[in-house]
Amino acid sequence: MSNASKKIDFFDNVQLLTERFLTFRARKRQAKKEKRKAKNAILDWLDAFIWAACMVLLANQYLVQAYRIPSGSMIDSLNIGDHVFVNKLVYGPELLPGFVKMSSVYKPQRNDIIIFESPAYISRGTVFDVAQRIIYMLTLSLVDIDRDERGEQRVHFLIKRAVGQSQDWFVMKDGDMQIRFAGEDRWIDENEYNKSRQWKHNVTRLMPRDQYPILRAIGKADGWMDNGLNISQDLVNQTSNVGDLRFFDRFAYEEARLETIRKTTPEDKRYSVLLAKNRLGWYIPEGRIFPMGDNRDSSNDGRNFGTVNSSKVLGKGLIIFWPMWRIGGMK
Repeated sequence: MSNASKKIDFFDNVQLLTERFLTFRARKRQAKKEKRKAKNAILDWLDAFIWAACMVLLANQYLVQAYRIPSGSMIDSLNIGDHVFVNKLVYGPELLPGFVKMSSVYKPQRNDIIIFESPAYISRGTVFDVAQRIIYMLTLSLVDIDRDERGEQRVHFLIKRAVGQSQDWFVMKDGDMQIRFAGEDRWIDENEYNKSRQWKHNVTRLMPRDQYPILRAIGKADGWMDNGLNISQDLVNQTSNVGDLRFFDRFAYEEARLETIRKTTPEDKRYSVLLAKNRLGWYIPEGRIFPMGDNRDSSNDGRNFGTVNSSKVLGKGLIIFWPMWRIGGMK
């Protein structure tokens, strides 16, 4: 082989090796690029998720928040399982979940549907409360980790109607509410007042009004038995096979029971005081509101735990967004 041919073969081999090296390097770079691209996609997804989560948290904390209705205390306005949005900006949002509520020029008005923390709620600690509320907000009220030992949801927040404002006075008569407004000397029936204002919500009653004589008879019979006395046959006949009406209107029942005990033990002034308190009703002090459920015979509300400071009200009911057939504004 001539020297010229050897030189050509040498350069061909060099070219071949160079091409193979460049191809190998290009493939390696491409593999790194693809790996980096895949990694960036995951980071991009995480970044987008974190960004979206932050936006949801900010919107829930300061603008609107989703809640699920856990009980039937607001039927027919709100049903069990309804998912609602609450306007948190109107009364001033909390700076952080459970901390430092910001002030607002707007205060809860009569007939507003409001949300507030249950006075009976027992916190499990700041860390748990913040985590629970963040998860609740991120899932738009679908996931609530605040459960009791039986796995049932603990009631942290209540949604009721603001029926009373500062200096109002309320009494219950056969389950119907009578109102005496500040500066007035007459009582007005709640249904009459609502009709005059053209408010569309219904006040739901579970116990028929014609059952009140039986309910009072049950209270009277229990009063006799509480004092260790035998009840008359007439009371036995009135209260047998009628079911337990005590839980429909505890206040009318308690009034009948206390009246009986007071009459049988007039020397014990405690029952006179309790009876007077039951009959006087509820007065709303300055700066507070009186919340009640529209379902008057099945509602844990201000009649049980008293008035609520207006500054503790977290939001105003806005719309029902789920289920689909219930979508609409709250009235």
